Amino acid sequence: MDGATLAAGSTLLILTYGRYHEPWLIATLGGAASALGSAVQLLVLRWALHSGQPWMRRFTPSRQKVEAALEKFPSASFLAIAVARATPLPDAPLKIVAAVVGYSVWLYALACFLGQAPYFFVLALIGNKFKLPAWVLLAGLGAVVLGVAIDWLRRRNREAA
Repeated sequence: MDGATLAAGSTLLILTYGRYHEPWLIATLGGAASALGSAVQLLVLRWALHSGQPWMRRFTPSRQKVEAALEKFPSASFLAIAVARATPLPDAPLKIVAAVVGYSVWLYALACFLGQAPYFFVLALIGNKFKLPAWVLLAGLGAVVLGVAIDWLRRRNREAA
């Protein structure tokens, strides 16, 4: 739940720990941890994009990807960040835009918290009320990973054609 891992893993953890802790506690602490992790990610990404270090080139998004993200998301607004964090969808394009335009790290972290906390609350509440077996949670995680892999392969094949 630190904002530095895959969302699918965080979702699985929150559904699991929803069995053992109150949803408001998971939402508050998880949202804060995720916001902090996202702020660290933004700082690292900002540094990577602007450092010019040769060894960072393999970790830094290509100029093409940055330009595509800027074209798709011309401004990384507070509301857009909060809404993106309130869903299981990836927010990497917004994070890249925020890093490129020098968006405030504190505002970014606050938007992440305000979006993530309600999402975590709902997940923890589901985990608390339904007590899903581990195999169901792992099957759900597998379905998400499979979906991401299929999407990645489709895009790669489309770009190669």
